[in-house]
Amino acid sequence: MENSGDHQEMVVPPVEGVAGGGTAYGWSDTGVNDPRPLRGAIDPTKVPSLELLNVWCMPNTANVGPQDMPRELESISLLAARNERESIQIAISPKVSWGGSGIAGTVQVQCTDLCSPCGARLAVGQSLTLRRVVPVLGVPDALVPLDMPVCQLNLFPGETTVIWVSIDVPSEQTPGQYEGEIIISASKAEAESTNQSLSKLEKLQLYRELRDCLDTMEPLEGKPLEEVVERVKSATSSLRRVLLSPLFSDFFSDNGPIDMMEEDAISSLSIRLKISLTVWDFVLPATPSVPAVIGISDTVIEDRFGVEHGSNEWFELLDQHFKWLLQYRISPYFCRWGNGMRVLTYTSPWPADHPKSDEYFSDPRLAAYAVPNGPIVPCGDTAKDYLRREVEILRTKNHWRKAYFYLWDEPLNIEQYTSLRRMASDIHAYAPDARILTTYYCGPSDAPLATNNFEAFLKVPAFLRPHTQIYCTSEWVIGNREDLAKDIIAEIQTENGEEWWTYVCLGPGDPHPNWHLGMRGTQHRAVMWRVWKEGGTGFLYWGANCYEKATVPSAEIKFRRGLPPGDGVLFYPGQVFSSSQQPVASLRLERLLSGLQDIEYLKLYASRYGRDESLNLLEKTGMYLGPERYTSEHRPIDVMRGEVYRTCQSQI
Repeated sequence: MENSGDHQEMVVPPVEGVAGGGTAYGWSDTGVNDPRPLRGAIDPTKVPSLELLNVWCMPNTANVGPQDMPRELESISLLAARNERESIQIAISPKVSWGGSGIAGTVQVQCTDLCSPCGARLAVGQSLTLRRVVPVLGVPDALVPLDMPVCQLNLFPGETTVIWVSIDVPSEQTPGQYEGEIIISASKAEAESTNQSLSKLEKLQLYRELRDCLDTMEPLEGKPLEEVVERVKSATSSLRRVLLSPLFSDFFSDNGPIDMMEEDAISSLSIRLKISLTVWDFVLPATPSVPAVIGISDTVIEDRFGVEHGSNEWFELLDQHFKWLLQYRISPYFCRWGNGMRVLTYTSPWPADHPKSDEYFSDPRLAAYAVPNGPIVPCGDTAKDYLRREVEILRTKNHWRKAYFYLWDEPLNIEQYTSLRRMASDIHAYAPDARILTTYYCGPSDAPLATNNFEAFLKVPAFLRPHTQIYCTSEWVIGNREDLAKDIIAEIQTENGEEWWTYVCLGPGDPHPNWHLGMRGTQHRAVMWRVWKEGGTGFLYWGANCYEKATVPSAEIKFRRGLPPGDGVLFYPGQVFSSSQQPVASLRLERLLSGLQDIEYLKLYASRYGRDESLNLLEKTGMYLGPERYTSEHRPIDVMRGEVYRTCQSQI
């Protein structure tokens, strides 16, 4: 995968997904073709953009590849609760070429705020964002941020470019109907953005003028009228200087501002895509109902960004990753692996008595946090002294109920199980109410707990009790036998505070839900549907940044050998695609978020009509019946969400 700026080189994706999910790129055999193709030199400012471009919309579960065929353009109609993110995709392909230097042409994409009749709005750049979908191994996956509110994209002959549009609805947003537009215009290739054409000195001068204007106007409350008038005059003078600067000379003639009819004539050539969003009264809880704990390798961060473990730069990078991932309703933990799959996990890199730890653990968006059983950064304490002090501090906090210890990943034999039990005993000596989480898919291989593998697997809770409170099992073990989930739950002593969580990793494979690259979009989203249907109360994923080792941030991303592409990777370093320091999300991470949001809809429905009815809703809509029987289309998702809205709206 190459570093990408405004465009990427043409990559032909596989006919089927890399992991076998069967995306079958290309939605129909017939494209949307203009029977009267344009010929000769084309001035895009004088030709309707619809004659130059194919534009169509796709749901967020669609894998839209570079070779996808056009569809008819339809307006966008969405439903979202408050504190929810809803997304849609816009695909663009050129009908003809009007550019040069190997490109078909350039398009400009502009967004408006989404506004309601009562004056409430969802602002561009804050609630409404655009990202470009960039293929990874030929499969659409990386979501690279675009400039807002206007961005410019280069199109290539025969290639479909995809924009991911996200709308984040704040918790306090006024419910109602919101409308706005995305305006797509073919433009001249030589056109440069203002940001690109300005020198650094010019940008600094413009910034100072606008900042001074803002400083003049902001502290007006409680000021005498005379002072307010003077401040308004000063701000008006500053704004006039900015507008009369050479920067905006194109918009003035000798007789003053240009006739707006000229601007209207240009915009009338644009494609105006209308967005309608219904925001309803339901507020998704700040704390996710089902904890989804996701690992971040600190060693991968140290290697790729060249930071020393425990340095100031190290703390800053971990802090950046933690805060960025919270927006996805997941509870991140950092980890490093030891011998025999022993793992050191921690959510805060600071000690428990540090203000940052309390800030992390008290954040309502965090549903669970990992506590280390030894020092993260060398401090001179023994592991037991460090553990005792951490536990003594944390047990006095209200957020202690979120705490868990994750000590060993998938123990396989008696030696490993014994080590795990000993480590858990040390923790329980200081905190009898501590929760130990253990991931497993089998009992000890060298001391079978039963005559067959599944029976031995079922006996692990009894074997580990009381040294584990959260029994986290692989979905691979269950396979397509959902009835086995009931057998597992029957072994869990929920009345004593025990829980059953699940996880996916390199297995299960297609067609079961997982987050491998190339699986269907609904297959990614169905990971959380499965959790709800089977009755798990939490979920774990081993890694979100576990790509092959690299020593520079912009190095090509390589998935780890021996694992399905995408396994252990849910986001990418921003430097791989641009100069941005922010991580770049994958489509799969966005679909994880959507699945967690679906759980909140189902939980609301269950609170009104009972859990059994929520399961019936999954089945009667055709959304999810089992790990091999779930929708491949997006419509059942909209039907489920619409039914929850219709039946629960009046009761909120």
